[in-house]
Amino acid sequence: MDEEYDVIVLGTGLKECILSGLLSVDGLKVVLHMDRNDYYGGESTSLNLIQLWKRFRGNDQPPAHLGSSRDYNVDMIPKFMMANGTLVRVLIHTDVTKYLYFKAVDGSFVYNKGKVHKVPATDMEALKSPLMGIFEKRRARKFFIYVQDYNENDPKTHEGMDLTRVTTKELIAKYGLDDNTMDFIGHALALHRDDRFLNEPALDTVKRMKAFARLSAVYGGTYMLNKPECKVEFDDEGKVVGVTSEGETAKCKKVVCDPSYLPNKVRKVGRVARAIAIMSHPIPNTNDSQSVQVILPQKQLGRKSDMYLFCCSYSHNVAPKGKFIAFVSTEAETDNPETELRPGIDLLGPVDEIFFDVYDRNEPVNEPALDNCFISTSYDATTHFESTVMDVLNMYTLITGKVLDLSVDLSAASAAEE
Repeated sequence: MDEEYDVIVLGTGLKECILSGLLSVDGLKVVLHMDRNDYYGGESTSLNLIQLWKRFRGNDQPPAHLGSSRDYNVDMIPKFMMANGTLVRVLIHTDVTKYLYFKAVDGSFVYNKGKVHKVPATDMEALKSPLMGIFEKRRARKFFIYVQDYNENDPKTHEGMDLTRVTTKELIAKYGLDDNTMDFIGHALALHRDDRFLNEPALDTVKRMKAFARLSAVYGGTYMLNKPECKVEFDDEGKVVGVTSEGETAKCKKVVCDPSYLPNKVRKVGRVARAIAIMSHPIPNTNDSQSVQVILPQKQLGRKSDMYLFCCSYSHNVAPKGKFIAFVSTEAETDNPETELRPGIDLLGPVDEIFFDVYDRNEPVNEPALDNCFISTSYDATTHFESTVMDVLNMYTLITGKVLDLSVDLSAASAAEE
């Protein structure tokens, strides 16, 4: 370990692993990746059934009827990839897609007026959707066609509107769409987490809608695990100079880590409440989907933030045949997560087992230019990777001073054959 590295990365969570790969591809060849745990993944690790029980039930043993422990791979921070999303582009950029296959998610749904509905992604689906009445469907179809035809570089498609100035609320009002339609467009299609988007320029929402894909999941360093302590060392000026573990110090110019490695340089900005359920059936009213996300917009629940439901199954090799793993998550607004998560849990139907958890969301408060420490933010409650990868890209720019070029050929990422 007594070498000097360009960057030491602490923690093997998804964000830290992506950054490690990006930095290695970028020419920072001397990257040391360390983790205090004896497993990969950090907060976003995957657990088998015995590990899951140990984490939430202590020394109890899982019941035999749930099947073999090794047939379970339960992600602690499960998220889907958007087929046209940023993570797919990052994976292509780092050339790892040649080792990966992607499996499509069966559907994306939205909670509206007490029921679960499939999210309409095209003008034709809008006409068939029970989310809207007959006249609203016609108005929505016109809006969907506008979004599909919109080209930022072709003024002919703008219909006289400058979407860098026109707010989303003004754009949607132009088509006469009601609050109910605005709700599922903003939260289930554009994947906004709250209603602030309504008063912001409409361009971002239109871009998000264009990127929405119904097949939501289609599309040289040294590693050292089980390195206890991993103490970050600083010089007299407060700049990082290395990382010490087991009496050895690895020198470095920069440190990348998750919030747990430098707790005095982060602040708590919220909490995520989540439930993890093992079931013997798909989520009701989702067309027997083997994998699915359901978004419960804040307005439908009378909350300040959305709630998310994520489900996958043996078809994604996360459970034995006939078993399903479901997650309900949201930004915690009370001190009672079980009650707070009830609207999402009620959509699951009968469950074999359920676990509850709350974790803090932290963000860095340090100045990386002064201490050369680059700290990721904690994972949020969403069911997709877009906000996660944006944090990675922002960190990449801070570390390298460059904006990552993600203009890649998306065909390099292929979906697995059934």
